[in-house]
Amino acid sequence: MSSSSIAANAYATAARLFAPNTAATRPTGQGGSFGDLLRGAVQNLDQTARQTDQRTAAMAAGRADLIDVVTAVAETEVAVEALVSVRDKVVQAYDEIMRMQI
Repeated sequence: MSSSSIAANAYATAARLFAPNTAATRPTGQGGSFGDLLRGAVQNLDQTARQTDQRTAAMAAGRADLIDVVTAVAETEVAVEALVSVRDKVVQAYDEIMRMQI
C-alpha cells in the first residue's frame, strides 16, 4: 500500500469522525446538540483505537501484515489529532466567553 493510500484512509477516517449525522443537522429544538456530536466523535475514536489494537495483536500473532497495522495507527492518529483540535477550539471559546464583560 502506498503512502497516498495511507493518506486517503486517514482522511476517510477523519471525514467519518466529523461526518454530519441526523442528530447534528437537526435544528436546535429537535434533540441534536453539540454534546451529541462530541459523544459520537469520542465513540468513533474509541472504535478506531480498538481496531488498531486488534490489528496490532493480529500482527504479533502473525495473522496480519505490517502495512495494515501502520494504516490503522495512522487512522487513529488522525482521529486523535482531530478530536484534540476540537477540544482546543472549545477551550479557546470558553476562555473568550469568560473574558467578556457583563
